Amino acid sequence: MKIHEYQAKEILKKYNVPVPEGKMARTVAQASKAAEKLGGKIWVVKAQIHAGGRGKGGGVKLAKSAEDVNSLAKEILGMQLITHQTGPEGRKVKRLLIEEGVNIDRELYVGITLDRAQSKNVVMASTEGGVEIEKVAAETPEKILKVAIDPAVGMQAYQARQIAFGLGLEGTQFKNAVKFLLALYQAFDATDASIAEINPLVVTKEGSVIALDAKMNFDDNALYRHPEIVKYRDLDEEEPLEIEASKFNLNYIKLDGNVGCMVNGAGLAMATMDIIKLAGGEPANFLDVGGGANKETVANGFKIILSDPNVKAILINIFGGIVRCDRVAQGVIDAVNEIGVEIPIVVRLEGTNAKEAGVLLEKSGLNFEVAVGLQQAAEKVTAVLK
Repeated sequence: MKIHEYQAKEILKKYNVPVPEGKMARTVAQASKAAEKLGGKIWVVKAQIHAGGRGKGGGVKLAKSAEDVNSLAKEILGMQLITHQTGPEGRKVKRLLIEEGVNIDRELYVGITLDRAQSKNVVMASTEGGVEIEKVAAETPEKILKVAIDPAVGMQAYQARQIAFGLGLEGTQFKNAVKFLLALYQAFDATDASIAEINPLVVTKEGSVIALDAKMNFDDNALYRHPEIVKYRDLDEEEPLEIEASKFNLNYIKLDGNVGCMVNGAGLAMATMDIIKLAGGEPANFLDVGGGANKETVANGFKIILSDPNVKAILINIFGGIVRCDRVAQGVIDAVNEIGVEIPIVVRLEGTNAKEAGVLLEKSGLNFEVAVGLQQAAEKVTAVLK
């Protein structure tokens, strides 16, 4: 689950992570009032969408007067903000963060995530703040410092000092960076976050260390422990079909292709999308219907897939381990009869009672293309498109 920058900063503040003072605004009037309450002479007007690169897209502007705040709020609110993470369609800006200006001396980077290879959390830090960490990793990987944290004991003070030394900090800046890192790790760990990224992490001329920007994502499987974080969910920032699929406990992600995929198991779904690409097609979605694919699950899967106007054919790829293939086949037949699917459907069923499933599909009187093997399934579904 993703949240907005201003929400991430609300969480960080609870764990004593220093952040600039700021207020969220949904209207131009609220933005002007926020600047007035914050006081000072310089403010930053920031678009709030679930994507990075907002500054380069024109979604982060500096205001040097109350009039500037007003005009910039008018300019950014409602704009279709396009960044490298939104795709060409962009995202409509519906919220702003009005924040006090900060006396920046240096811009750094720090991020925390899970390193699955080590089964440990890893803190990444770099002197290249304000730059996408992917670009730093590709062009100057030696500038990224990584420290693995044992989740059983958490981040230790010596590890925070190691990172602060690695960033070249001294004196008051060093002490404040150590406190910052320990507090940030506590926030990451306590909230079951999957990512906590501060870019840039700024050191001020006064020696303070502040999260000028903040990104936090959370493990969906742990959200039942954090109802206060669930309240931060912004459905306007999510794909409508993905929201609809979540109501039926379907794991669905919309893509840009024209081959709808219905698969049981995340690994098989990934392999199915790969082989569709290899056969010359383009998958329109990731859809994992789970281990117990029955008539209702299949019907709901069809409804979600067919809601995407780009879908011109469907590939059903089910492995009958937990569920019997003949039951899946009957579910597919019943769902197609009930919904009335008019586009070509290729079905590949493998596992328990796969032969009986094939007989059911052939005798159904419906226009199924039955495939033997994953490669043949991909070839058949790309062939019907041509």
